[in-house]
Amino acid sequence: MYKKFFLLLVAIIFFMSMNTANAARTKILFIPHDDRPVSCLQTAEIVKETGAEIVMPPIELLGLKGSNEHPDQLWKWFEENAKSARAAVIASDSLLYGGLIPSRKHEFSQEKISAFVENFKNIREKNPEMKLYVFASLMRTPMQGTKGDIEKPEYYAEYGANIHQYTALIDKQEISRLTKDEKNYLDYLKNSIPQNFLNDWMQRRAKNFSATKKMVDFTSAGIIDYLIVGRDDNAPLCQTHKENRQLLEYAAKKNLPKEKFQSLAGIDEFNLLLLTRAINEINGKIPAVNVQFNKGKGGKTVPAFSDEPIATSIEDEIIIAGGTMVKNPKDADFILLVNTDINGETFWTHNAPPSDKIFVPNLKPADSTNNFVNLVEKNLKSGYKIGIADINYCNGSDNALMKILHDKNLLFQFQSYAGWNTATNSSGFALSTGILASYMNGDSKNKLLVRRYLDDWAYQANIRSIVGHDLYYMPRGAVAYYQFDGERNYVEGRETELLQEWAEKNLPPYKYLRGLKVLNPWNRMFEVQIEFGADE
Repeated sequence: MYKKFFLLLVAIIFFMSMNTANAARTKILFIPHDDRPVSCLQTAEIVKETGAEIVMPPIELLGLKGSNEHPDQLWKWFEENAKSARAAVIASDSLLYGGLIPSRKHEFSQEKISAFVENFKNIREKNPEMKLYVFASLMRTPMQGTKGDIEKPEYYAEYGANIHQYTALIDKQEISRLTKDEKNYLDYLKNSIPQNFLNDWMQRRAKNFSATKKMVDFTSAGIIDYLIVGRDDNAPLCQTHKENRQLLEYAAKKNLPKEKFQSLAGIDEFNLLLLTRAINEINGKIPAVNVQFNKGKGGKTVPAFSDEPIATSIEDEIIIAGGTMVKNPKDADFILLVNTDINGETFWTHNAPPSDKIFVPNLKPADSTNNFVNLVEKNLKSGYKIGIADINYCNGSDNALMKILHDKNLLFQFQSYAGWNTATNSSGFALSTGILASYMNGDSKNKLLVRRYLDDWAYQANIRSIVGHDLYYMPRGAVAYYQFDGERNYVEGRETELLQEWAEKNLPPYKYLRGLKVLNPWNRMFEVQIEFGADE
């Protein structure tokens, strides 16, 4: 009898130790592509609300300052923490160049970058059971440059538009034929861009493309479990589009399925999409997602900063998040509703440079806006769990839509909402948060909705333009909008004042809204960090 009891005790202790070991390997490592609030802290916040353990490197290793030293430090941090991790979501731009922005301006040699890429193999050999999800980016080709913009080389402010148009014609030349006028314009553009600037632009891209191909090789070999390559700030014809064609041809030879490799429009949303996949795989879930578009162009809309229909992007995002797409809403765990313009247009109102015109939000709903509200109410009435991707505007909510949803008391009946930055940023965020809401309680879900309403609706769609108008009349004028130099205290104070007023008027009196504070950590107005009050 004592022998049986002893054996039973040993078995229980062994079982408990195994569970403890497994629990120690449920943490997820997360290295984002920079320290912008929405890419970094807000993404981590969403994952934490699910109860998952997410571990990030020190925030100072993710910023622009000292980015040349960051790759070595981040690899060291990654290697030390991978030992106890169940999964890792990694931005290769941080590990190769020091971040997304530095990837566009770095001076690393091809040899140095290649050595960094090889580190993925070392990590895999030492941690064979850890899931490794990586996202990279093909370098962007903005349509133009802006003086003071920290995201591009300085010469892009003067020659950016010509570089974009030049690469667009080169891209078109490889796909079809150029007219005589287009050939003449191509020659003009080539001669108009100083050769040293064009060489700098192209050589840096060549390094990036070589590194990306190597990561495709690693994915084919099983070193990387899932690789996403993003096309940020893209267009149907440009250098980014051309490189993507070449990358897809290369990847096709590897016979990689979409469950292993994807290249798609976007970048900032990949953090959360891959983290969502990690959580779903850890929990053994494959959520079913139904997608519904507003009337008109709907899913065929090719939004600004993209080179493909939004329906295609969302279908790929569902795969990345570890879900499956279903046609019948009755079969869905979550429904994503997408607010698009009836003609497939993307409105730039919120991204307009500061001017002497006083900003007045457009609160007059279009016919398609009312149709979308009906779509929302229809799905809610059916008892479905829904989220909204608000992509009518670049970088900000549709004010007319949000006013109606507010007046009808619908704002907190959703699982998720997003209307920030590009269309794919918003769709990826709304999709991921909506899926992850199934792991949250109601308070957590509502808190995340508050975060998006403050950022996407209050700030991006309204306050940013109001304060930008103030800056227009200051000594440095519109330049300060893109890079502060002494204006920061005024800007943050004014933004905080306006946001507190807005929250009191439009949101429930949650305790954490007391003492709201607004910061601009990147020293410009494009993104914002909103800190909840002390009673959070």
